[in-house]
Amino acid sequence: MNGSSPDVGSAGRRHAVEQGPAIAWVESPLQLLCVAEAHHAGLLAADTLVVPRAGQRALRLTGRELRRIGLPEGLRLAEPADAMPRPGRVWAVGDAFSGRVQARALTSRPRRIVLVDDGLATIRLLELLVARRPLLRARARREGAAGLARAMLGVAAGMRLRGRGLTVFTALPVPAPLAGAVRETGAELVRHDFGWLRSRPASPAPEERTVVLGTSLVRNGLIHRDRYLRWLRELGEPVAYYPHRREDPADLARVARIDGLTVHDSGPPVELTLRDLRPGQRVVSLPSTAVTSLRVLLSGRGVSVEAVEVPDEWWTEAAGPSLRAHLQIFTDVPAPAAEGESPARGGLPGHSPAPGKVAP
Repeated sequence: MNGSSPDVGSAGRRHAVEQGPAIAWVESPLQLLCVAEAHHAGLLAADTLVVPRAGQRALRLTGRELRRIGLPEGLRLAEPADAMPRPGRVWAVGDAFSGRVQARALTSRPRRIVLVDDGLATIRLLELLVARRPLLRARARREGAAGLARAMLGVAAGMRLRGRGLTVFTALPVPAPLAGAVRETGAELVRHDFGWLRSRPASPAPEERTVVLGTSLVRNGLIHRDRYLRWLRELGEPVAYYPHRREDPADLARVARIDGLTVHDSGPPVELTLRDLRPGQRVVSLPSTAVTSLRVLLSGRGVSVEAVEVPDEWWTEAAGPSLRAHLQIFTDVPAPAAEGESPARGGLPGHSPAPGKVAP
């Protein structure tokens, strides 16, 4: 499986034969990339149709890049659509917190549902499934009749996903106790290490030694803008800055004015654009799923991926303690693989500098 872990290979062989095409609904670049990996691993069907959500520039650019490097055999990209397609016998989605996705899961009966990574929300989803709690986002409010209806939908969706036929396909380090509890619900948990992507030709690496990944935390009102910009100014070396797809254009304009910092175009996910970094280069990021995925991709290349813990004074009042803890889940060295799983090839190296600090 082109370097994929044995966990992916065994699961793929069990699902290699399906009646009819698989249908995938993707709403982010990472979801699209992980659907390609799931199809390559044999978890979907011989014929998989991917429908991207319309109006997403980053999705359009990611699809273009995947076509350029060569889609896995049997994977087809449809034109972007506003309406979610009706699931086939196999249905792949990423955002299981979406009300539209939850409603569709309840009103249709796909034989199997495959959940692919959608950032840090994947771990929260697994925790809620195990705890048998409503599937609601970390910051969701449940006030009034609308809030009650939304919570009830989250309860029903959780019951549906805990039924038979759920596969969770992830590159994230799921702690062994959580992984075991997920499997006890009847779900299948499959780890992967971007085996298909690592087999494809890569884009040229930036010249700068240090690459900084942008963050959506400022735009979401979770950290103070001035603290974040000051941190960037104090890095004190040439930096290649890769914006988060949801960064505010006005904030990016401020970032671009920092001496020694070059802002690259935001488009395809960094897993696509940075997988050919050279030995001695490094990636620095605030809490982000990309920290883990880039460690998987770059662990054997001599590239350090450093997660920076957010200092207490950076947080705004909108970021409560539980949300802060959730967002920083990957600033520590990743947890060991769950029992019976193989970690990504080369392990998951990385470390967390002191809050707000980056080693020179």
